[in-house]
Amino acid sequence: MDVLYFAWVRERIGIPKEKVETEAKSVAELVEELKAREERYAVAFSDLSALRVAVDQELTEFDASLDGVREVAFFPPMTGG
Repeated sequence: MDVLYFAWVRERIGIPKEKVETEAKSVAELVEELKAREERYAVAFSDLSALRVAVDQELTEFDASLDGVREVAFFPPMTGG
């Protein structure tokens, strides 16, 4: 699946997008796999309350299933204006 990173998440990880092979069943499990990869992922995902996630371009929660998912995006909360 494609994993996309936006704003400061992208800056901390150092790439905007990557293809990820995973056995994770949920977004939370995917995050744990990513955090275990390298320090830069651990730093980016250290405070999940500061992150939002979208699965196949639908805003969702970290307990969302990854069954059949093609894209997961991580980004900071958006503000209106």
